[in-house]
Amino acid sequence: MSALLRDTAFGQLVRLLTGKRVFQYDEERSDVQSPHDSADAIEKSESFVRAPDSDPTDLPELEKHANENLIDWYGPNDPENPMNWSTAKKFLVTAEICLLTVSIYSGSSIYAPAVESVSETFGVSTVAAILGLTLFVLGYGIGPMIWNPMSEVPYIGRMPVYIATLAVFVALQGPTAKSSSFGMLMVFRFLTGFFGSPVLATGGATCAELYTPAKRTYAIAIWGVAAVCGPALGPVIGGYVTEYGPITSTFRASWEWPISTLIWIGGACLIVLFFTLPETSASNILFRRASCLRRRTGNPKLMSKPEIDAQAMSTRDILNMTLIHPFTLNFTEPMVFLLNLYIALIYGLLYIWFESFPIVFIGMHGFTLAQLGLAYLGLLAGALVIVPPFFWWMHKYLEPQFDENGEIYPEKRLIPCFVGAFFIPICLFWFGCSSSPDIHWIMPIIGSA
Repeated sequence: MSALLRDTAFGQLVRLLTGKRVFQYDEERSDVQSPHDSADAIEKSESFVRAPDSDPTDLPELEKHANENLIDWYGPNDPENPMNWSTAKKFLVTAEICLLTVSIYSGSSIYAPAVESVSETFGVSTVAAILGLTLFVLGYGIGPMIWNPMSEVPYIGRMPVYIATLAVFVALQGPTAKSSSFGMLMVFRFLTGFFGSPVLATGGATCAELYTPAKRTYAIAIWGVAAVCGPALGPVIGGYVTEYGPITSTFRASWEWPISTLIWIGGACLIVLFFTLPETSASNILFRRASCLRRRTGNPKLMSKPEIDAQAMSTRDILNMTLIHPFTLNFTEPMVFLLNLYIALIYGLLYIWFESFPIVFIGMHGFTLAQLGLAYLGLLAGALVIVPPFFWWMHKYLEPQFDENGEIYPEKRLIPCFVGAFFIPICLFWFGCSSSPDIHWIMPIIGSA
């Protein structure tokens, strides 16, 4: 428990305030021998330091690095390596990433039931009011271009980016809800999407840092379901608070309620992650280990490989890697380009589809805003239903094809996409053909699943 708290934002803040006297790493403790201490100290020690519960077979690895300046893991079973964390800790971190994903993603579609209220309040057309949804999605599409490379920097890591951007996301909901003009509302919707975006690009990477290649697909699949839960649950919450939220001196119009609700959703998520989300980036963990050992030994040459790689890069190299290389990779690698194009198409269809729900369920079936939100749950049901057969296919067919190095041809992962691609036009056709006052409302909901 102490190790978990130490690596969270709360633990790092306590370390800062106490001058690193609380929540110390093993490399900082005077009662623990380090493999990078002086040669005399090493000769006097019968065995090198090992973190609790590490395997004694790690000793050869420790001896290998004892007189080197490169800081690495203390063998293949080093408990500080996220790959070696306990199953419970891995599940906790995965659940937290899913919680963050749901909290942020719900912020896009929670706005949908408030479109008519925004239109009436600011005297704009419904099409213009929909920009609040569009700009939020645009913001979390652009944001990862900055936040993702930042989280890869060894000195920063993933956890600070998650916590800092989530804190800004929550803080911006206040001025968003109190926007005095339509332009102000649109700007803040873009900014909230921008600052809420890191988990869009790095949530899957965080899951990948915890599991072996053969197992990480299960975690990423669960995270993917969470990415669908957010947009599906957003209209449910937004519909109820928009319809039943009272108009008072604090809430001037019903559209302010769903925006204000994001303060509570995001704030609760921020509190949980602040106290329980540890750092998962191996680069950052090794950087902190090297930093501790430099202070302990007085040897400035002790460095981790990510540090060495970072120091070898010029400013031009960093800008090229963060701003130019992603576009080069996208347009010069056909597989990357086609996958990005496919994902863009799916996202576009999803959010365009969202805007057709009020036409069908309010205009044709007389749903209230609260009932309209429930209609979106068909999307969530469809995502949940597909998980068991996907996991069965993974366990039965894909997992045995990984070699001893944990590698597999990437194309073999695409087989489920071949099946799912056919269901997209089928579902759209079903939804369109069943959208009629003469056909029961459950039919288009089944089609949306």
